[in-house]
This record gives sequence, structure tokens and C-alpha cells, in this order.
Amino acid sequence: MKLTSALLICSIPIASLAAGPSFTVDAGHPAGNVSPRLYGLMTEEINHSYDGGLYAELIQNRAFLDDARKPAHWSVVHDEDSSAAMELDETKPYNDELTTSLRLTLDKAGPDHPAGVANSGYWGIPVYANTRYRVSLLARAEEGFTGPITVTIVADDGKQVYASKTISGLGPAWKNYQAVLKTHRVDPTARAHFRITLEQPGTVWFGLVSLFPPTWNDRPNGLRKDLMQMLVDLKPKFLRFPGGNYLEGNTIETRFEWKKTLGPIEQRHGHPCPWGYRSTDGMGLLEFLEWAEDMKAEPVLGVYAGYSLRGMHVNPGPDLEPYVQDALEEIEYVTGDRTTTWGKRRAEDGHPKPFKLTYVEIGNEDWFDKSGSYDARFAQFYDAIKARYPQLKLISTIGNDQPEAARVHSRKPDVTDEHYYRNVEEFLRMSPDYARAYDRSGPEIFTGEWGAHETSFPPWDQKSRKEPPTPNLWAAIGDAVFMAAMERNSDLIKMQCYAPLLVNVNPGARQWRPNLIGYDALSAYGSPSYYAIRMFSQNVGDEILATTGVETAVQGCATRDSNTGEIYLKLVNPKSTAESLNIEIKGVRSVASKASAITLAGAPEQTNSIDNPRNVVPTTTTIRDLKPDFSFTLPPNSIVVLKIKSRS
Repeated sequence: MKLTSALLICSIPIASLAAGPSFTVDAGHPAGNVSPRLYGLMTEEINHSYDGGLYAELIQNRAFLDDARKPAHWSVVHDEDSSAAMELDETKPYNDELTTSLRLTLDKAGPDHPAGVANSGYWGIPVYANTRYRVSLLARAEEGFTGPITVTIVADDGKQVYASKTISGLGPAWKNYQAVLKTHRVDPTARAHFRITLEQPGTVWFGLVSLFPPTWNDRPNGLRKDLMQMLVDLKPKFLRFPGGNYLEGNTIETRFEWKKTLGPIEQRHGHPCPWGYRSTDGMGLLEFLEWAEDMKAEPVLGVYAGYSLRGMHVNPGPDLEPYVQDALEEIEYVTGDRTTTWGKRRAEDGHPKPFKLTYVEIGNEDWFDKSGSYDARFAQFYDAIKARYPQLKLISTIGNDQPEAARVHSRKPDVTDEHYYRNVEEFLRMSPDYARAYDRSGPEIFTGEWGAHETSFPPWDQKSRKEPPTPNLWAAIGDAVFMAAMERNSDLIKMQCYAPLLVNVNPGARQWRPNLIGYDALSAYGSPSYYAIRMFSQNVGDEILATTGVETAVQGCATRDSNTGEIYLKLVNPKSTAESLNIEIKGVRSVASKASAITLAGAPEQTNSIDNPRNVVPTTTTIRDLKPDFSFTLPPNSIVVLKIKSRS
């Protein structure tokens, strides 16, 4: 679903100026240029962000590899006149990647009494009216059994079949069977599951079972449409992938190995995710790149740099060389043409045109590496990548938020990555001076992970598990003042992105909070922080305008579009009372008499949820009789974007 701001057209009277709280914008002398990549997205597999989230696959444990002891998320279905049994089978697998199959044996069945197996999906199979679902089965049968088998989407209580299709022609050899399930006029629900049933005794093996709804841009291994629309609405200029901790893995063996994520899904074994569940690797390197492309965003590629979460590291030198070579080949897959080995492979995978790549991040949060090896590891990657790709900008994962001794010194990174997970009060304190003292001749800054929490304890505290999965309006206030600080310094802070981005809100699905966007199998919603970020990212110019606040707790920033003259003034009132602010725009001849005010406001504890997705959303109003100096009243606990046309 596409979430849009409410539009209220009304007249707001402009009061005459008086002494008191004021906010001044210097439009006569731009303070710098806004980075064209300032607002972006950070992603990793956490909270079922991919499997059970953005990646549109509906079958959980589609390759029967989630649990070596039992067919997790699968169950036997039968009635009193039929019987069936299922078990995992590692004999005669489909290939070296799909090493386990599901053996289904029916001892008793008939046309009126079928039996088989069911999959519960990721907390339900979403059913929508007049929708086509693509089924893909890798199956084989015992000698003499030819079927048919029936695939259905059915209500959990068994009383309603939403869609059904019969597949025939099974044989003793593995074969890929395709079908399309089409629903008709039904009420949307996630109280449904997927069934495979037989009408006669026999044995059938399944190597992979896949079910896809319609996807964004109709990609066959694609992404969930409602979530993609919400991401596109943020107008991101970059996508940082594949993570985060997901890049590193708990161990070297369980890192994100990009080569194992290429090709058809039946060639992807998957691997353990560091957040406690298995990743299908359905979201592979090409899917990440196409995701960025579909949003008109640039990829920011994270490459594994020899450190994993449980403290394992690869020694610099000959031991690290294979990982450096792997990164070079990964970059070639992204940027190479058909004359290169890996550019040719990307073309064979379905994307002939190379992707644009500017930034590569070497590792992730390597300050956790207590061996002190990151400086030498970074240098080895840096030298090799720069020798082959001198145009690329290389990001160190240790930035100004870490002690000087922990940072890279043997090479000068092009960019350093800073991470900030702070409570609202800390962001209110630090934001006015954030980055002000940074060396403008030093590396560029990438604020690669940040997010405000409204609790007195940090997100990783056990008490966070009892909190809602997404933040409230008070957290959005903290996010907004920090965004204003980054925008004021966006000549140096080239990129920034909130984290985590996504969360499946079902019990047991999440490992972290707060998160920007929440969803279940059927629907999705944006948190107040989502709307705050959308307000900022949709309304930003290319020139930084200096601002000064006097006698006010309001924090803010201003930018201008040099082509249109439109000024975007962003103001954040963290107080529980309204603030009447005297605003002066210096250095302009005049301003248009009408302007827009986009406002997100309410009680600080107000929030959004699956059941109440639009409790806190922005409203747009019109202000009239505007002059270069005017008075504007900010509601309590509010974030406001004023869009003012100026004439210089």
C-alpha cells in the first residue's frame, strides 16, 4: 500500500514579529553544497527483513534446510479416511545445493479424501482478491506414480479454498513443475496456508517448494510491492548492502558469500543468519543491485574484510589474499562489461548493463576486532582495489565515533563510517554541535547506521523485547534533530541512513527495536520516524543555508534549490508546549506570498502499528501573506518542513 500525507489546504495567519524566540536563515551566502547522496537506506537480514519481509517468497523453509532434524514449518494434512507421513530425506538430492528433500508417503487416500503437507508461510500466507500467485515445485515420484498432485491456498480452518491447481506427469526423475494460482473475489486475510495434496496412495519427494505473489516490476525472484513502494517514497539516493552483521556472519564460514547467491534459486543453499534463523539467499547480490536500480539509487557495496562476529579474523598477508581477490571479483560482477569474467556472468544472470558504483565499504564495525588487525586488513584491500579501480571511494568501518587509536592510520580512507544508536535526550544534546569541529580536509563522513530510541535503555537491552517493534513520536523528534544536524553539515557528511530499516512484527520474528517500517504477512505501516525521514528526504535542496536560533529549544536546518529558488526550512520543536518563532530569511529580495507547511505532531508517546497504521502522519497546510520575516507557531512535539519560494 502507498502511504501518503494528508493534505489540508487552509489559511494560517502570519503574525507580526515581536521579541522572543527567533530563527534566522542566511540565504545570501550559501554555506556549502548538499551531498546529492545524503539520504539513503541501510539493509541487512535482521527481524526477517528479507525472508518473511521484503523478499516476496511466501513459503518458509522452501528447501527443507532450516532444521536438520525435522521439516520445520511443514505439517501433515489428512482426514479420518486418509493417512500420510512426511520426513526429511538426504538420499538422491536434486543437486549439491539442495541437499535435503521432503518425502511424502500416503498409505490411504482417495479423490474425496486427499492427504498431503501444508506450509504455514511466514506467519500466514497473504490472500488478496483477484491475484495471481506463481508456484514452483521440484518434485519426483516413486516408479509408477504419475499424480496428480494438487496445490492450493486454503483458509486455516479449511472451510475455504482460495485458489487451486492440479499438476500431473510426475515421474522418478527430478523435474521443475510450474503453476499459477488465481484468487477471485475474497476479503484479504493472512489466516491461510499452502497445501500440496495427493488423491491416491504413493510416495513423492519435494526438493524445493516456492510460492510468489506479484512482485515489484514483476521480477520473478522479486520484492514485496507494498514495502517497495514505501521505500521508493523515501527517495533514497543509495542502498548500503548486504549489511551489517549479515555481511560478517557469526563465523568466517557463515559470512555472506556473494558467489553462492547467484543463479536460479534451486542453486542457492542458503546459510545461517547471525540473528538466529536461516537465510535462503534468495536475496542475492544481483537482487540487491536490482533493488537499488528499481529505486533509482546507487549501490554502496559492503565487502567481507576478514572479520566475523564471534571474534574470528583472517590474518593480513597471504591468508587474507583470497578474500581480497573475492572482493575484486565482486566489484567486477557489479561494474564489469561482457569482456570480463564476472561481468559476463552478470550478463548471463540477466543484467547485461554494468551497475554504477562509487563507494565500497571494507568490512563492518571492525572496532569489535580486538586483534587490532583492521588497519593492516584495510590497507591490503585498499591497495588492491585502488590498483584496479582507482575511481572508487573506499570506506573504513571505523570513524570519528570511535577512539583515535582504533582508527585506520596506514592509509587515508576516502570515507569513514560512523554509527549512532542514542536515546532522544542524547541526540537533542549532541545534534547542535555534531560534525561542527570535523576537519573539512579529512575523509568524507558516512553516517552508516543511526537511530533514536525513546527508552532509557539501549536497543540491545533485554527490556527492549517488551517494547513495540517501531518507535513513537518522541523517537522521531530525536531522529529529526539529528537529521537536521547532518543536513547542516552535508558538505562533509556525504551519506546517512537509519537502521534497522524493516521488522516483521509477529511474535518471535524480531531481534531488535526500534525499526523504521513494520509489517505482517498482509499489511505494512510506517513509524513516526519513517514519516520524519520521508519529510526530510523528499524536501531537500542542493545549497546549504546557515541558520541561527536564539532563545529557543527549536533545532533545524535550511537548504535551497538553486534552480527554483525554493527554500526548505526544517524545524523541530522538542518541547511539550507550542513555540511561537520569529523567522527571518536574510539575503532575499522577496518570497512568494504562499508557502506549504508539512507538520508531524502529537503526544510524544503516540505511535503507529499494524492495527492503527496512520495514527501519526504528516499534514500539509498552506500559509499565506508571507514575507521574508514572519512569525510561525510550531505545535508541541512537532517536526515541520516549510517550503518557501524565494526571489534573490
